[in-house]
Amino acid sequence: MLKAYQYRLYPKKSQVTVLNQTLEQCRMVYNRVLAIRKDAWELEQKHVGYYETKKLLPEWKQEYPSLKNVHSQVLQDVVTRVDKAYTAFFRRVKLGEEPGHPRFRQFGRYDSLTYTQSGFELDGQRLILSKIGDIPIVTHRTFEGESKTCTIRRSRTGKWFASITVKTDTPLPTNIQKPSVGVDLGIVNFITFSTGETVPNPRFFKTDESALARAQRRLSKQVKGTVKRRRSVRIVSRIHERIANRRNDFAHKISRQLVDNYGLIAVEDLNIKEMVQDRIYSKSIHDVAWNALLQMTQSKAEEAGCCVVLIDPHYTSQTCSSCGHVDKDNRKTQAKFVCLKCGHSENADVNAAKNILGLGLQSVASTLSTVLA
Repeated sequence: MLKAYQYRLYPKKSQVTVLNQTLEQCRMVYNRVLAIRKDAWELEQKHVGYYETKKLLPEWKQEYPSLKNVHSQVLQDVVTRVDKAYTAFFRRVKLGEEPGHPRFRQFGRYDSLTYTQSGFELDGQRLILSKIGDIPIVTHRTFEGESKTCTIRRSRTGKWFASITVKTDTPLPTNIQKPSVGVDLGIVNFITFSTGETVPNPRFFKTDESALARAQRRLSKQVKGTVKRRRSVRIVSRIHERIANRRNDFAHKISRQLVDNYGLIAVEDLNIKEMVQDRIYSKSIHDVAWNALLQMTQSKAEEAGCCVVLIDPHYTSQTCSSCGHVDKDNRKTQAKFVCLKCGHSENADVNAAKNILGLGLQSVASTLSTVLA
């Protein structure tokens, strides 16, 4: 199993300078690789792949001696990123979408570098990086296993983080006797359990929306290129970072609660990309961050030996959890569900969560029967 551990870095001023210079060298290589592949196709209808561009790195080091100050694997990872961008671009084209072509990175818009195999070592409270030096690091938790990659990231507020990917051989727990639960995602309540419990929506963005609006108004009045504008940009970035940190912390705690208490977790498989097209609810859907909760729950469940089942949400709000009658005319947004056939009355979100749980149990049962057959 691969796990990622993120730690905060506290580089010295001289090390920050070296890190920023390294990121700029990576940005230059990224743009150059992108330009070669783009020009080859537009001018000659020729496809230049990963290995062709990777072979150009030794020549560029002779042409630009500053590239010798960057670890070779870091530069190779830059070429890999361009190749992944093109792979995603062609995949979306085949699906019938109209994606934008991979774009060049502007100054200050390349914020991470990766040591893919070697060149880094974690020694207590120091992270030793090749070509950069020993950087103080806060290892708030330890890990066991073989470290595979190390990614250094610069946040928009100037903070530095290290994400270390570790390969562990810890056996997964099995035969955990825990209850099952259905989860209905919402905006008024963040989630509603099939047990009847609810978790209110904290609305982190709405809480800081007025402060963000004031900061953005000040930013709009500053002249580009001035010190005051850079300070205003930093203030806006800090507010966005604070909102994101609170949202992620909340999602981590809820996902941990789900994994610790339940063995089977049935969740709606919502088409969030389509839902955010609604102008009325777009901001609220972005703020509630359902996708972050789902990803964190799936990640934790894999380690804990739990099962997360994604359920098609169609008609879960119009189906009676008591008799199974489906009334397509029932409003999805009603606060209370009333079955027109058996008269069953219940909170609409709890009713939907119970239907989701039922579908999740059916899905697991059918999968097991198929495997056993």
